[in-house]
Amino acid sequence: MGLFKLVSDFKPTGDQPEAIKALLDGFGRGEKYQTLLGVTGSGKTFTLANVIAQLDRPVLVLSHNKTLAAQLYSEFKSFFPENAVEYFISYYDYYLPESYIPQTDTYIAKDASINENIEKLRLAATTSLLERRDVIIVASVSCIYGLGSPADYEDMCVSLKIGDRVNRDDLLHRLVRIQYERNDFAPEKGQFRVRGDSVDIFEPQRDEFVRLEFWGDEIENLTRCLSVSGKVKNRAEKVMFFPCKHFVTPPQRIENTVEQVIAEMKEQVAIFEKKGLLVEAQRIYQRVMYDVEMMREIGYCSGVENYSMYLSERKPGSRPSCLFDFFPENMLTVIDESHVTIPQLRAMYRADRSRKTTLVEHGFRLPSALENRPLTFEEFENIHKDIIFMSATPGDYEIEHSGFPVEQVIRPTGLLDPEIEVRPLEGQVDDVIAEVRDAAAGGERVIVTTLTKKNSERLSDYLRDLGIRANYLHSELDALERVRILSALREGDFDCLIGINLLREGIDLPEVALVAILDADKEGFLRSARALLQVAGRAARNIRGRVILYGDKITPSMRELIKVSATHRKKQQAYNQANGITPQTIKKSHRITINEAVAPGKKKKYSYSDVAGSVFGVEEESAMYGSVSRKALDEQEFQELILELETEMMEAAEKLEFERAAGLRDKIKKFSADRFVK
Repeated sequence: MGLFKLVSDFKPTGDQPEAIKALLDGFGRGEKYQTLLGVTGSGKTFTLANVIAQLDRPVLVLSHNKTLAAQLYSEFKSFFPENAVEYFISYYDYYLPESYIPQTDTYIAKDASINENIEKLRLAATTSLLERRDVIIVASVSCIYGLGSPADYEDMCVSLKIGDRVNRDDLLHRLVRIQYERNDFAPEKGQFRVRGDSVDIFEPQRDEFVRLEFWGDEIENLTRCLSVSGKVKNRAEKVMFFPCKHFVTPPQRIENTVEQVIAEMKEQVAIFEKKGLLVEAQRIYQRVMYDVEMMREIGYCSGVENYSMYLSERKPGSRPSCLFDFFPENMLTVIDESHVTIPQLRAMYRADRSRKTTLVEHGFRLPSALENRPLTFEEFENIHKDIIFMSATPGDYEIEHSGFPVEQVIRPTGLLDPEIEVRPLEGQVDDVIAEVRDAAAGGERVIVTTLTKKNSERLSDYLRDLGIRANYLHSELDALERVRILSALREGDFDCLIGINLLREGIDLPEVALVAILDADKEGFLRSARALLQVAGRAARNIRGRVILYGDKITPSMRELIKVSATHRKKQQAYNQANGITPQTIKKSHRITINEAVAPGKKKKYSYSDVAGSVFGVEEESAMYGSVSRKALDEQEFQELILELETEMMEAAEKLEFERAAGLRDKIKKFSADRFVK
């Protein structure tokens, strides 16, 4: 029997069987890179699940943001309920990186809050990798940031079994060294309680605790108990306690680190003084001496990660340990939406280094702080083994490395790619107005794309002046507002959505029957073949879906879109005719949005089942719009609701838009002040 057991009521259909076979054959031939080109709605995740079930390898699935990662996590969890499916994303509720803006002489201290529930999921992920092989980890791109050394993490584990002779006090000291805390009254995750000859240890990655019972110095009994009720779950022969944090350092390294840090500080002070930068020299001296004193006293200081090169005994320029190092050699990496994820992986190192270089140059950090970083793209390429790229529009990198992609263009619903029509630029706005009115009369929605934010706002105002229900959507609106607008479009509060780059996840709206692309012949990033293919896909979930391109000439990108769409439609029609399939518009129940769950002043309370679809992409029959539950959202459910806001804030921080990031941080703080929906 294989490692993974796939559980599903469905069997591969359409061209899914051919795609599964092609991918498995590719790995059989020893191909390192493969690309799965799947159109919207073709079931790429189900295809991948079938491949995983037959490959028998631990898997890392990379997504370009937390929201999509959450959706993939939910899907794989349902496909593999008996295996270890884990979730590994950034554990910050909000995060403003330390930075300095020389132009205004503004220093911004690091400000962050760790989400304990997400940290628990991260610890569960690495623990699973060390304990078993049937592991699928769904992660955001933040997994390429430095993580504690797997060797240190595993070496500091405390392993116990019945019959071991262990001094109880020595055991307690060992638990403290791996960052457990003692709490004899109300212990929580990552703490332990001592009662006579028994010790209760609450593991941070599980909702249970282990009770150790001693007879003298001998461990007489080991039992796992539920944290809330204390009810015995099972009896264990042996247990292993992993550190409560990924960053664990043997105590003897602290003093070595302090000596090296002081030596580097003296060199940096001398460099600043030689250049006449006395303020910078004094600044770095005070900062380092304060950090050193804190490390000597409590083994920790704020910003201790900036000394990670010394703490982990790495050489300058060597790559930091990360999640990849916890995987075995035969791992499989899947990069979802690779046309977006690959560029993000390329950019993360450069953005991080730019910010930290400024801090070093102005005396806020030592040069060694530059070694606390994400992987470079070249390092990322060198550490993974086999890769599957997944995208409807693979980028040049994917095609160059994997060659001709494995195509999956048949939708289980029988839906065809939308028809493509080209119309002249002259009178394009008037033509769009007529199309929107016709669609609205039939209860359908329209998406219109423009080239600038200002144009989207002006066109929206113009249509509203004409009595057409329209709204605009672009990046200057925060995440909650974007979700609210999309929900309102589905509900029929307005008929036309106008934007610039409507390629984000969550824009797959079955009610959209028309996508109109203004100025389609203005070749560029927003009118490239890849962008046009992605935008056209927004109309692929409606049986009446079609796309209108407005342009006086047919550009190479437009020609590519027309060609690809025609090829797909021909293949899809042939399959439908051969199998007697009648295409049907996807019926997609409304999901409770983030705003509906957290908006102040709402009288309704929504249960987690109501909002799970909004966060995790889970379809539940009971989760219809307006359903009411007396069960208020608990802390974990609430934190899941604000994933979109966290993503927005992280993106702003990475772009050094600190005021915008701070505003989003304050909004999260405001929501977090009240854990229950009023």
